Amino acid sequence: MRVVVQRSKEASVTVDGEITGSIRHGFVVLVGVTHGDKGEDAAFLADKVANLRVFEDTGGKMNLSLLDAAGEVLSVSQFTLYGDCRKGRRPNFMEAARPEHAVKIYDAFNHHLREKGLKVETGVFGAMMDVKLTNDGPVTLIIESK
Repeated sequence: MRVVVQRSKEASVTVDGEITGSIRHGFVVLVGVTHGDKGEDAAFLADKVANLRVFEDTGGKMNLSLLDAAGEVLSVSQFTLYGDCRKGRRPNFMEAARPEHAVKIYDAFNHHLREKGLKVETGVFGAMMDVKLTNDGPVTLIIESK
């Protein structure tokens, strides 16, 4: 499982002209799932995302977690995180999980974040989405469960 975490001042996702999720400050999390991912991967990454200390404290140091900063999460499924671009000019998506498996792991990830008391907004799994965000920093990190 792989996530791209972007610290944002505000963000929203739109499907067919309708906003399906929006947050104030917090994280936009792009979520990719591969074949062997399990519920443990979702739990591990949810814990990592919730406790990642990249928000500034009163001294201006990145020392606060999403939980400490009362941040929110905009979670967006993105199979293209498993695109392999090493050969040719067209990405190979063979490492991306099939949708029926990926949606279960994606939902588990969001569930674990909510269990921690976080507000989690989402896009629509498998849909074409427009994501708008105002990067904060910018701070962007890639985290993998394996």
